[in-house]
Amino acid sequence: MFESSMQPEDLELVLQTLRDFGKRRLDERTLLALDREGRCPEEIIREMMSPEVGIHLAFIPAAYGGLGGGAREVFRISECVAGMDLGIATSLLGVSLGTDPLRVGGTETQKDRWMRQVAERGLVVAYAVTEPSVGSDLAGIRATATPVVENGATVAYLLSGNKQFITNGGIADLYTVLANAPGGPSFFVVEKGAAGLSAGPPEHKHGIRASNTTALCLENVRVPAEALIGGVEGQGLRQAQMVFGYTRVMVAAFSLGCGATAVGRAALYGRDRVQGGAPLCQHPGWTHKLIVPHTVALEASRAYIEELSRRLDAGEPELEVEGAIAKLTTSEAANAAAEAAIQAHGGYGYIHDYQVEKLKRDVRITLIYEGTSEILQRTIARDRWRRHLQSAGGFYADLSQQMKALEAEKPGCGAAQAALAAGALREILEACRLAHLTRHQHVLFSLGLLCARAEVAAVFARKAATGQPDTSRLNAQTLTAASRLWARRAARDIAAEGTALVAGGRALAGEALRAFEARLDLPRIHDALAGELEDMDALAQFVNQN
Repeated sequence: MFESSMQPEDLELVLQTLRDFGKRRLDERTLLALDREGRCPEEIIREMMSPEVGIHLAFIPAAYGGLGGGAREVFRISECVAGMDLGIATSLLGVSLGTDPLRVGGTETQKDRWMRQVAERGLVVAYAVTEPSVGSDLAGIRATATPVVENGATVAYLLSGNKQFITNGGIADLYTVLANAPGGPSFFVVEKGAAGLSAGPPEHKHGIRASNTTALCLENVRVPAEALIGGVEGQGLRQAQMVFGYTRVMVAAFSLGCGATAVGRAALYGRDRVQGGAPLCQHPGWTHKLIVPHTVALEASRAYIEELSRRLDAGEPELEVEGAIAKLTTSEAANAAAEAAIQAHGGYGYIHDYQVEKLKRDVRITLIYEGTSEILQRTIARDRWRRHLQSAGGFYADLSQQMKALEAEKPGCGAAQAALAAGALREILEACRLAHLTRHQHVLFSLGLLCARAEVAAVFARKAATGQPDTSRLNAQTLTAASRLWARRAARDIAAEGTALVAGGRALAGEALRAFEARLDLPRIHDALAGELEDMDALAQFVNQN
């Protein structure tokens, strides 16, 4: 579905073009001014989609005039743009997301018509799905698509309803709108200037203030029958679901770019700021709290995004849950990293001129759009709970065994600690099953987060075992140290939080709880903490020197 036709040299050329563009048009003074004014720089966005830059071409298949980028290329490009400004990156997300229903569900005629126009003319696109009282529950949309029937055949549809929080809503040339047709929710293409289509004023937002976000009103907007994407009613929810694994990689990459920029700025500040007779970066109390943990979390997220991108590009189906894990883990890591960057700057971090304050406000949206963290936790938990039941507890038991085998092959890669995390998670899920604890929403959501931590630990260990940093900013040695740190944290947190769920839900107590703790293998989890300080020291030294 998202098979890449881009060559590595094409990707590097695009990335270099973006970096050069950023230096020329997106300097710090410009970005701070846009944030202060709350203005979307439409002229810059259209310049990025001009033939000279053509950033949007990576999102469009080669058959329709694009570069045919796959998930990996979109990941790298998204990270690059978000590292400059997340608001501008969000406008590009709108273009990609807006064309996705056509990509996955359009007829060849529709793709050739509209996707080719986007490629050749640099059209700005908006994805009009969210509604004021619906949020992420797409099945609850109220916008309607009433057929216009002539001589027994549907020749057009009248679209009516209200959409909320639409990226590019006020500047788009083309809209893909989800509305309820008689046959069910369906996507329609609506062109700019259609009678009855109007955009509200730009929202005054907390962050990503350089993106255009508006409400949309549709009042009997007439579109021809040919604007029904796919030509069959009722395909809209399926089409939306098909792109989640892909678009959530994009948002995860946004988080990664923004979070990495925040940590990078904090690290640079720590080299220059002298405190107690030495630069801050030489104080472990500063680095080990404000730099190292966030470097680890972002690199763990990077490893997961890389693997998911490869799986998407290989055509593997049904990766919606993996997309949820990628976005949940990375957005939470980036938000924490941006918060730490403010703290790392002290009072200066609270001042607009140092930009980390802006980064924190910007990155906060990644925990909300394209699925809130809570929705993602639910998505992960429901699927992994089902797999636990279907496999009679084998899903995470098998993952634990895989990690043990990997550790035997590549000692020190973090797989030993990842095995402990997966094994403990299996016991926690089983205890919840016996006590029917997943009937409680809080327990289910918490389990989703623990599942994500364990699976990211496994993927990170696999990457560290290869000894190939790939897109990582670390070298092979510090990558394995980071993998061990993440896996230790996963095992420790899974055991502690899982025990709290089981004990707090009165599933086990007394001797039964002691026996459960033994099955978690707590002594080995605690033994695996050995070397924690050395690994943190190694990472701090590497970051300080690079």
